[in-house]
Amino acid sequence: MAEQKHVVIVGAGFGGVCLAKELAKENVRITLVDRHNYHLFQPLLYQVATAVLAVPEIAYPTRAFFKHNKNVEFQLASAEGVDQERKVLLTNHGEIAYDYLVLAAGATTNFFGNESGAQNSYPMKSLQEAIALRSHLVHEFERAARVNETDDDERQRHLNFVIVGGGATGIELAGAIIELIDVFKKEYHSLDFSRVHVILLEAMGSVLPMVPPDLQQKTIDVLRKKGVDVRLNTAVTDYDGSTLSLKGGDVIPTKTVIWAAGVRAQDFIKDCGGEVDRAGRIIVEENLLVRGSDCVFAIGDCANFQHGTERPLPTVAPVATQEALQVGRNIMALIHGKKPEELGRFVYQDLGAMATIARGEAVMNGPIPVIGINMKASGFIAWTAWMFVHLMRLAGKYANFTVMMKWIWNYILGKRLARIILTKME
Repeated sequence: MAEQKHVVIVGAGFGGVCLAKELAKENVRITLVDRHNYHLFQPLLYQVATAVLAVPEIAYPTRAFFKHNKNVEFQLASAEGVDQERKVLLTNHGEIAYDYLVLAAGATTNFFGNESGAQNSYPMKSLQEAIALRSHLVHEFERAARVNETDDDERQRHLNFVIVGGGATGIELAGAIIELIDVFKKEYHSLDFSRVHVILLEAMGSVLPMVPPDLQQKTIDVLRKKGVDVRLNTAVTDYDGSTLSLKGGDVIPTKTVIWAAGVRAQDFIKDCGGEVDRAGRIIVEENLLVRGSDCVFAIGDCANFQHGTERPLPTVAPVATQEALQVGRNIMALIHGKKPEELGRFVYQDLGAMATIARGEAVMNGPIPVIGINMKASGFIAWTAWMFVHLMRLAGKYANFTVMMKWIWNYILGKRLARIILTKME
């Protein structure tokens, strides 16, 4: 039997897990490295933050994926860089030697240089951040309920909820928070809910850039009908934790600013021996090798793939999983003697886009799941398709069943049972 080559994969997100599953079938030794011991279904983080779902329904133990694959090991560690000359991954628990390395470390929040926003707002890229936001949202209603009735300004700060960014995360959060407030209306008897405001700020002239203009407008119309104050061409300049300042001079008194305006690569990617772009993503060739390397690949949110496209490929799960499959083929080709210039080039198959707006409301532009027919839709049909796609991608039968039941329960009755505060109240 030929000697097993060692493939190290950094990141247990969609791309990393997909690649590890593919290579687990081959005669290679795999080490999957991640700073968390779970795979996170990031598209549903906002539902944890707004008390629709519980943590075990969107997080799955990474080791459980590979319990039958003896050639796959998992290491709980934080990557810190790569020494390409010595072919080692640097981590907070020492060095890991590799024959082939794949960077699939995902992304983190991009504050675009806004330091005050970074310090005082609530990002939404990790499980810990979603749980913190959920506790904060419930806290704010508790704080507003106990504020002296004569202190109108202070109470209003607790009842203004601002979301920065009109992409999918911002849209989904805005609709979900409005529905969470509908639940609170029945429970906080001393509050005047006409004073509760959800405000969505987008610096550009439209929301959801990945869908056509008519679906963008449909999204805005649905949110506004539900009570969201959608403001386009509105940029944030400063936020001190109590007052949000906007370009043009307007201010919003608020204790809650949720930052959903962009993503960038994890900090350590710049120390991996390749060229990076302004968002910290490492630039890759058409075969997904890091520029200048013959054994280090990068995929997903931490990779900049721009070959034949006007912009780098978007930071979405289908890109990561499709890249993972190509990298798997390319690694095996290298093992079997092919040269880097002979490797297969990656071609992305655009699967369209979809986003949920609120209960029973969504937009989609792309192929219908399973059938594959291209369709542009909104409303209940799009919401049903969105629900089906996300259920298919969840890890584990437990999550499939419980999430489906909670979505049905929430659709019929609007219940939010996960409204538990897990942080100490000041």
